Amino acid sequence: MHTNEPEPRSKGQKKKIKKQGNFRWIITIFFVTIVVSSAISYLSSVIMEGAGLVEAFIVLLLIVLLGILFDIIGVAVMSANEKPFHSMAAKKVPGAAEALSLLRNAEKVSSFCNDVVGDICGVVSGSASAIIAVMALRNFNSDAVKQLIMSALVAGVTIAGKAFGKNIAMSRSTRIVHFVSKPIYYIKSLFHIGKNRKQK
Repeated sequence: MHTNEPEPRSKGQKKKIKKQGNFRWIITIFFVTIVVSSAISYLSSVIMEGAGLVEAFIVLLLIVLLGILFDIIGVAVMSANEKPFHSMAAKKVPGAAEALSLLRNAEKVSSFCNDVVGDICGVVSGSASAIIAVMALRNFNSDAVKQLIMSALVAGVTIAGKAFGKNIAMSRSTRIVHFVSKPIYYIKSLFHIGKNRKQK
């Protein structure tokens, strides 16, 4: 009798598929990095161009906070355990299935959050702080002193924020991952993503 069951894949085939998947991910993350970096750099330069001291500082601070936020998400995904979400998924808690998907792709999610968004925000905020510092040195007055202080504060917030954020991410990883997965769930529900697959 012939069965329609697929033949089990050999170790060699599995390694080949894994390598192909990794290669595709590297190519994808390369182009995603270019797009995200260009978007953040362009938006920050447009907003900061001709902006006053307070406005420039707020933009700079928002970029730093964005980097810290994604850093927290990346660490939380790598630290969280699947068990609580299996229980939630059984009870059909919104976002539980999406949380499991995030955890099963933890390396990719962490790479995007920490290496792509986090590092880009760090580079953009660093270059913006340098520009403010150069402007301050050229026109050294009371406003210039304020600019230098603000740049120093941004650097301090970046370092301290990431250190503090990692502690929170590791201690409250389950809550953070579930919090992140909820918007994904509602977006998928809104656009009916995944329902067609279940029906099939």
